[in-house]
Amino acid sequence: MRRILYPAEATWADLMQRPTKNLEELEPGIRETFRLVQEQGDAALQALALKFDKATIQHLLVSPEEIKAAEQQVSVELKEAILQAYSNIQLFHMAQSEPVKQTETMPGVTCWRKSVAIEKVGLYIPGGTAPLFSTLLMLGVPAKIAGCRDIVLCTPPAADGTVHAAILYVAALLGITKIVKAGGAQAIAAMAFGTESVPAVDKIFGPGNQYVTVAKQLVNKYGVAIDLPAGPSEVLVIADDTANPAFVAADLLSQAEHGADSQVLLVTTSPGFLDKVEGELKSQLDVLPRKELAEKALNNSLGVVVNAVGEAIAFSNQYAPEHLILAIAQFEDVLEQITNAGSVFLGNYSPESAGDYASGTNHTLPTNGYARAYSGVSLDSFVKKITFQYITPAGLQNIGPTIETMAAAEGLEAHKNAVSIRLKEVANV
Repeated sequence: MRRILYPAEATWADLMQRPTKNLEELEPGIRETFRLVQEQGDAALQALALKFDKATIQHLLVSPEEIKAAEQQVSVELKEAILQAYSNIQLFHMAQSEPVKQTETMPGVTCWRKSVAIEKVGLYIPGGTAPLFSTLLMLGVPAKIAGCRDIVLCTPPAADGTVHAAILYVAALLGITKIVKAGGAQAIAAMAFGTESVPAVDKIFGPGNQYVTVAKQLVNKYGVAIDLPAGPSEVLVIADDTANPAFVAADLLSQAEHGADSQVLLVTTSPGFLDKVEGELKSQLDVLPRKELAEKALNNSLGVVVNAVGEAIAFSNQYAPEHLILAIAQFEDVLEQITNAGSVFLGNYSPESAGDYASGTNHTLPTNGYARAYSGVSLDSFVKKITFQYITPAGLQNIGPTIETMAAAEGLEAHKNAVSIRLKEVANV
C-alpha cells in the first residue's frame, strides 16, 4: 500500500486512478466473441468454454438431476446461513415496494405511476476464483419479488463442466431453472442475442471482471438494458484514532482478495494509525489463502493521511467508492456530507462483509467512480415505471387552454388540434 501524506486537493484526481485496463483495448476481442455467439449460437458457447474455462460442455443447460444432486453437497451449516441471508435480503427488498398513488394535479386530471416487472431478465453470476452464490441471492431475490416472468442464469463452469453446488442450491431456492454453463463476454452475448439454448433477455444484471463490464456496456448499444457498470471491487475506509487497526486491515483485505484489479483505500487523520494498519495488513495477509491476489491488489492501493475528517469525506466523495466504511467517532455528524458512494457502513462493528452477504442491502454496486451517477441494484432495477392519466371532460376544459397555448407557441398545430377538437365536442354536450 502506497503512503500519501497530506496531499494537496489538486493532486487528488491523479491519486484516484483505478488500476483498470484501457477498456477500449478490450472491445475488438469482445466484438469477435459477440460475432461468434451470434453466428454459431450454442456451438460458440461450448468452444469458448473450452478455450477460457478449460471445460468440455456437452449440455449447456444444467439438468434437474444436477440441481437435485447439488442440494446434497451443500452442508447444513451453509444452508442455514443462506436461508438467513435470503430472509434478510427479502425483507429489505420487499420494503422497497411502492403502492400505487393517484394524484389529482387539477380538478378532473388524475395521474399515477405503476411498477411493472421487466418480463425477461438475465443474471450473470461470477465463478472463476470465487463462485459468488451470494450474488445470486442479491439478484434473484428482487427479481422474484418484482415478478419477472423469465429469469436466465449464466455462470462459468468449472474445468470438469460442473457448476458450484451452492449456486445451484440458491437457484433452486429461488425457483430459477434456466441455468446456463457460460461465463465471460460470451455469456453476456448469449443473453443479449439468444442462442438455441439461451433465450434473449431484456435486461442483464450482475458484476464481473473488466471483460464482462465492457461486454455489458457494448450490448447496451444493441438495445439490451443493463443494471450498471459493475467492475472490479473497491472499498474506501475513513478512520480516526478511535478505530480498531485490526478491523480496518481486515476490511481492506476483504476487498483486496477479490482480485488483483481490486483497489482499497484507507484515508485517515492519523499517521500513527496508518502505521498500525500497515502492520496488521502484513500479519493478516500472511494467513490468507488468496494472499497472492490480495497482495497484488494492495500494490494498487493507497494509505492517505489528511488533516481532518471533513477533508477525508471530500476525498471520498471525489473518489465515489463502491463501498465506504466510516470507522470514526460521531459518524452520525457527517452522514449528510456523503454524496457519492455505493453503500455505506457505519462504525467499528459494521464490516463491509455484512453487506456482501447477509445484512439485507444489495451488494451489486457501482464501481470505478460510477457511484457519482448510479445507484446499486434494488427492487426498482427489475421494474419499469409506467405512468397513467385519466382526464374527464370537465378536466379537459380546465387544462385544455394551457395545452393549446403551449402547443401553438411551439408551432405544433396538430398537438393543439388534438385538444381543440375535443373541447368543441364537450362544449356542445
